[in-house]
Amino acid sequence: MSTIAPAQPTVLAPPPLASPAVYRISVDEYERMTGILDDDRVELIDGYLVRKMGKNPPHGWATRELLDRLDQMLPPGWMWRQEQPVRIPDYDEPEPDIAIVRGTNDDYKHRTPEPADVALLVEVSESTYDRDRAEKWTAYAKGGIPVYWIINLAKGRVEVYTDPSPAGYQSRGDFQTGQQVPVTIGGQPLRPIAVADILP
Repeated sequence: MSTIAPAQPTVLAPPPLASPAVYRISVDEYERMTGILDDDRVELIDGYLVRKMGKNPPHGWATRELLDRLDQMLPPGWMWRQEQPVRIPDYDEPEPDIAIVRGTNDDYKHRTPEPADVALLVEVSESTYDRDRAEKWTAYAKGGIPVYWIINLAKGRVEVYTDPSPAGYQSRGDFQTGQQVPVTIGGQPLRPIAVADILP
């Protein structure tokens, strides 16, 4: 006599998880969270907390070399800041690798620089190029940052963006080894910097 094995129950995969609702925060909300967040590891980009990437030796070298050159030529009334926040209302508080800002360190004892304080922002970029050329590029242009550099380590060039507008930067110049990058601070042209001096 044959027996019929009981049918095995069908195992169904669990339903896919619904995408979580994402909450976009303003710069004001972000600043109120200081001390709660491990804010050395994140920055605010377009209202979202974005993890900052680690820095490799070429990144550190290029940043230091550019800072050394800028420090020697900055006109009176301007200073540099490294990996410090810039407040771009309403939804951005990035921490660019280098910011050239008006005033002295004491001017920023109780406040964060805003676009009107900034002459130049620089991002040293390799693995972060897509973000530096997209979300940050957009935020800096909308904020009216007059000059934005991307030191593109992967492509071996310095990209200089000027003429900001709500639609983005209207002008771009690419500078390769053998060329010099023009430097303008507060509308004042300064001595150019050789690309070879700031690319590893």
